[in-house]
Amino acid sequence: MTAIAQDPAQVDPAQTDGVPTDPAAGTDPTGPGTPGSGAPAPDAAAERAPRRPSLSPSRAADFKTCPLLYRFRTIDRLPEKKSAAAVRGTLVHAVLERLYDLPPAERTVDAARGLVAPAWDELRADPEVEALFTAGDDDTAPPSLEAWLESAGKLVETYFTLEDPTRIQPEGREELVEVTLPDGLLLRGYVDRLDVARNGALRVVDYKTGSMPREAFESKALFQMKFYALVLWRTRGVVASQLKLIYLGDGDALTYAPDEGELVRFERTLLAIWAAIERAVATGDFRPNRTRLCDWCDHQALCPSFGGTPPPFPAEAAAAAGWPTLPVVERD
Repeated sequence: MTAIAQDPAQVDPAQTDGVPTDPAAGTDPTGPGTPGSGAPAPDAAAERAPRRPSLSPSRAADFKTCPLLYRFRTIDRLPEKKSAAAVRGTLVHAVLERLYDLPPAERTVDAARGLVAPAWDELRADPEVEALFTAGDDDTAPPSLEAWLESAGKLVETYFTLEDPTRIQPEGREELVEVTLPDGLLLRGYVDRLDVARNGALRVVDYKTGSMPREAFESKALFQMKFYALVLWRTRGVVASQLKLIYLGDGDALTYAPDEGELVRFERTLLAIWAAIERAVATGDFRPNRTRLCDWCDHQALCPSFGGTPPPFPAEAAAAAGWPTLPVVERD
C-alpha cells in the first residue's frame, strides 16, 4: 500500500490545509496561463473547434488493451450485457455520492446503509438490471438479491474504515472535467470526488469496488487518475497534490503525487494514443489483441481471435460523427 503521511482533506478544518465548508473557498487564485500557474493558457485551444468524439480514460484504456474493442464500443456502439458486479459498483458509487448530501454530522455508517435501498430502487427501474435477479430461459439460478444488496452494504461500510466523511467537504462529486488541448483534442471524464484544500491543493478520489492491484499493475490503475490530473492542471493551473484510489473490496488505498513534468509526458502519451486511433478510424483497421481480459468480453463471436468476423466498418456513421475517414468505395 502506498501512503501519504497526512491526509490533506481530513485534518482539522482550522488548519491552513483543511478542506473548507464553502466549495468556492480555497481555489487557486491563479488560473491557467497566469503567472505561477504552470499550465499554458487554454484560450487559443478554446477558439478552435474541438475534435469529436472526445477521449476519455476508459476509451483510451480500451484502445491500449484492444483496438478492436475500442471500435466495437465507440464506433459500432455494440450493446454489452450488464453484470451484477458492474451494477453493484454503480450502486455503491451512487450511495457514496449521496452520502455527501447529508450534513457532516449525519454521515454515519447507518445513514450510508440506509441509502442503499433507495439507490437500488432507482437502478432496478432499468429492465435489464432487474432481469439480473430473475430466472432466465436457461433455468440458471439468478444471484440472490438479498445477498447482493448485503454485499453492496458491506462495501459501503468498508469505506468508513478508510476515510472519515464527517471531516471532508468535497468541491465536486461525479464531476465532468474536460479540456481541449492546443492541437484540438478534447479530453473529458467524470471524477468520483474532487477535494480542494484552503491553500488550493487538489485531491482527486476514485472509488473501486474491487481489491487493490499488485504493485506490477499499479501504473495501469493510475492511468485514469493521471488523466484527471492532466485535465485539472490544464484547466486550473494546479497539479493535484494527491491522486487517491480507494479499494473497497479489501479496504485498502493507493495514493500518488504526480509532478508537472510527469503530466507533460502523460499528455504526449495521450496524443500518441489519439493519433493511433485516428489512423485506425481513417483506414477502418482495428486489430484485435488477445489477452486474459478476453474471457470477459461480450464480442468474442465477432472477434477474429476467436474465429469471428467483425461487421463492416461503419465509415459513414464515423464520418457523420466527425471522424476523418477514407472515402467509401462503391462496389458492384
